[in-house]
Amino acid sequence: MTNKARSSLDRRSLLRGAGATAGAAMLLPTAVRAQGGRRPFEGVTLNVSCWNGPYPRFLADYIPEFEAASGAKVNYDTPAFPVYNQRADLELSTGGSAFDVLNVTFIYSSRWIRAGWLTPLDGFINDRQRTPANWDGADFLSGLTASMRDQQGRLHGVPWIADTFMAGTPRSDLIAGTGLRMPETFDEVRTLCQRLKGSSGVSPFITENNYGWTFIPWLQGFGGNVFRAPPDDLFPTLDSPEAVQAAELFTALLREHSPSGVISMNYDQVTQLLKQGRAAYSPNGLPYLMQMAASDSRVAQTSAFSMMPAGPKGRFPGVGVHGWGIPAGARNKDAAWAFIQWSLSKELVERMLSEKKYTSVTRRSVIDGAEFKKQMTVNGQDLSPLYRQTIDLAASGYMSYRTVPQFPPLNRIIAIAIEEMVSGQSSARDAMKRANESAIAELRRSGTKL
Repeated sequence: MTNKARSSLDRRSLLRGAGATAGAAMLLPTAVRAQGGRRPFEGVTLNVSCWNGPYPRFLADYIPEFEAASGAKVNYDTPAFPVYNQRADLELSTGGSAFDVLNVTFIYSSRWIRAGWLTPLDGFINDRQRTPANWDGADFLSGLTASMRDQQGRLHGVPWIADTFMAGTPRSDLIAGTGLRMPETFDEVRTLCQRLKGSSGVSPFITENNYGWTFIPWLQGFGGNVFRAPPDDLFPTLDSPEAVQAAELFTALLREHSPSGVISMNYDQVTQLLKQGRAAYSPNGLPYLMQMAASDSRVAQTSAFSMMPAGPKGRFPGVGVHGWGIPAGARNKDAAWAFIQWSLSKELVERMLSEKKYTSVTRRSVIDGAEFKKQMTVNGQDLSPLYRQTIDLAASGYMSYRTVPQFPPLNRIIAIAIEEMVSGQSSARDAMKRANESAIAELRRSGTKL
């Protein structure tokens, strides 16, 4: 790991004694386990990078076990989401060898895979000298691995997260005091925020400023979409009447009912405000919402959850999938695969579930287990059915807008439009019209046929 990552870790405490190291060794491929006292990847330096989310942060605590068992040194880098994506896209596009393991970011998965910038993993998974049968690659939910496959069906990333978009409150006591429930519809969100406005020190509404993610469930709930009929028809439709209506409601919630400066708040900042009980209701990714119930949260006893509310045209919660992949130019592919195999083994996923309360898991066997239900029960509410229902809804195909290679530049165009509306610089109609014009121009520059 890098010095930055190591600074907050006590290596001796993380090893958890010889038992943990021995356990990590058993998770390494049979053919490369230590023989004659020599560790299999002695002298190898693995360069691993991912954006800074809950799972990557939790994984840092276990990496010394992998290092001790494998002999490899792991340089582990976890920058912020936009910084990571910029670096990874540049590195992959130039065919570089600076990294051995990289996160396959959901919105870039199609671009990176179609371009041949990632190594197909089926050969590693099906090789019993590299991967024991009980590692069970088929255990990962097929709805999550789909975005990691190419047109031939080859897998290029193993998912470590199902980032389900749900809704939560750190202050169920305040909501109960209004006589209302957790909102099931957009109209109920509006009503709740109006009732809660003026509550001392508490903003009614908050969500993170990655608006190409947090706005889209509202857009689709009104019947709109980013493109006309993705993945085949990519003509932008950000200026449709449905898109304008969605933008009007969404930006009103941010402008009138959210904390000052909300458009500058990323997922970590929003999470901290929720854990402090300074916001009452948040549609957001489950990995962040679940931290409201963590031991260091001030509102653990008053947290509650629900599905993403439905709009006039239905319920469209986002499901984001990120996975570990091996760049085509990586120099240490066997060691890289050993790292991926170890980090997503059933044993380590189950440990992260029980020890770190990491619930956005991707293995069916873990999701179906008793420990998952236990960890997903918060203040008497079992969230596991909500988790499964959200994943099942997304399997219908409405997330296809997000995995086409043309989406990433539109992600920023959408964000600019939302920021203009929230800050009062533009009306919804004008901002979304400009956004659509910019999207058309961007797609034509990239050679997309419209």
